Amino acid sequence: MLQQQSTKSIARRCQISKKIAMKYQEALPDVVLGTQDVKTQQLRHWERLGASKAKHAGTLISTTLDTSVMAQVIRESETKSNKGLRGKLNKVVLAYSGGLDTSVIVPWLRENYGCEVVCFTADVGQGIKELEGLEQKAKASGACQLVVKDLKEEFVRDYIFPCLRAGAIYERKYLLGTSMARPVIAKAMVDVANEVGADAVAHGCTGKGNDQVRFELTFFALNPQLNVVAPWREWDITGREDAIEYAKKHNVPVPVTKKSIYSRDGNLWHISHEGDILEDPAVEPKKDIYLLTVDPEDAPNQPEYIKIGFVKGLPVSVNGKELSPATLLFELNQIGGRHGVGRIDMVENRLVGMKSRGVYETPGGTILFTAARELESLTLDRETMQVKDSLALKYAELVYAGRWFDPLRESMDAFMEKITETTTGSVNVKLYKGSIAVTSRESPYSLYRQDISSFESGDIYDQADAAGFIRLYGLPMRVRAMLEKGL
Repeated sequence: MLQQQSTKSIARRCQISKKIAMKYQEALPDVVLGTQDVKTQQLRHWERLGASKAKHAGTLISTTLDTSVMAQVIRESETKSNKGLRGKLNKVVLAYSGGLDTSVIVPWLRENYGCEVVCFTADVGQGIKELEGLEQKAKASGACQLVVKDLKEEFVRDYIFPCLRAGAIYERKYLLGTSMARPVIAKAMVDVANEVGADAVAHGCTGKGNDQVRFELTFFALNPQLNVVAPWREWDITGREDAIEYAKKHNVPVPVTKKSIYSRDGNLWHISHEGDILEDPAVEPKKDIYLLTVDPEDAPNQPEYIKIGFVKGLPVSVNGKELSPATLLFELNQIGGRHGVGRIDMVENRLVGMKSRGVYETPGGTILFTAARELESLTLDRETMQVKDSLALKYAELVYAGRWFDPLRESMDAFMEKITETTTGSVNVKLYKGSIAVTSRESPYSLYRQDISSFESGDIYDQADAAGFIRLYGLPMRVRAMLEKGL
């Protein structure tokens, strides 16, 4: 007997439950349990016709169904029943951006590991545009869920500010923008994996870069039982064209955004630019590469003065207004950007051994580093400053290498926190056409004493005492000279 029902009626009765998935698995064994090619062809057939036919208990039901829902039913059924080409995982949390690479990784994980894929996106200040439409993209690629977490305040408060307090700069120039972002993202991925019951995490980092190390060391430190999947170290995809072909083969919508000739990574602290003409260190970057800062030549003709307030080595206010960490940094990015402040062009030594050339824009960060170091000139004595600066080099290396959760970095951070207890005060800076000039600094804990430093005579410092000091301080040099001259 032929029984006809409307789409709404079927959806209402069935509610696309697990039971329905099992019914369709029984009714269409050639689709659900057959080869990947047969399944793909059948899904495409449903998409073209917008209809499905199922035979169950001798009754033929012909009805129109929501093809996207039907496809999802089949995908879930496949995931639960199939072992992947490379093994079997239950559920994987993937660091997801919505771009071509991570969109392709979703079906690749399902195909190769027979798993459900939970996409995870961290908002670390990369911009609203990069977050738009992500859920739709993720599910269209085959993911069962998208999780988005706002990590901006945590990123600035718990990662950026400690590095600022430590004075951590890698190889004299790099303010560690990407290096600091990876551990906060990876930590959140571990948290999500625990929440959804995942047994693995995955990332889209290449086998040539530093980020693969930063992600995986964090995974190891926070949950060593998690499996880690790095598709770029496993698959046969070698470039953009291969990825597009794989996406088409697996019915993954290919992002239609214009492909940038540069590889970029942005967050609330900075944006980095690599690739294309930048791979030749002898070539000057084009003017249109920069996104956060105006060309210093085009910056305002009038300088701008700003006042940064600090408490215990950490910034708390701009121009007398107290702000949250993320809001403070955002404000300084806007101010510094319009004056062309914070551009860096450098060749750096990657952790994996090769050299690479990168162009970085860090307007707010450059202002903060300049102000913080200037305030320390008042509050730290010579020996303390020298020890702090020497440790800052190692601190920066640890962060660059992805060892954020290493006990050594954590111990060094405790030292930095202790040594900057009196670094409280304010610094005024002048911004003008790409430059930063400190104009004044003050602190209630300043070690600077005008009555001592003045050229005028004082009671505490007697200039006559310098003669004896110089004779003792220079004694080793004097003795060596006497030896050489036979005296």
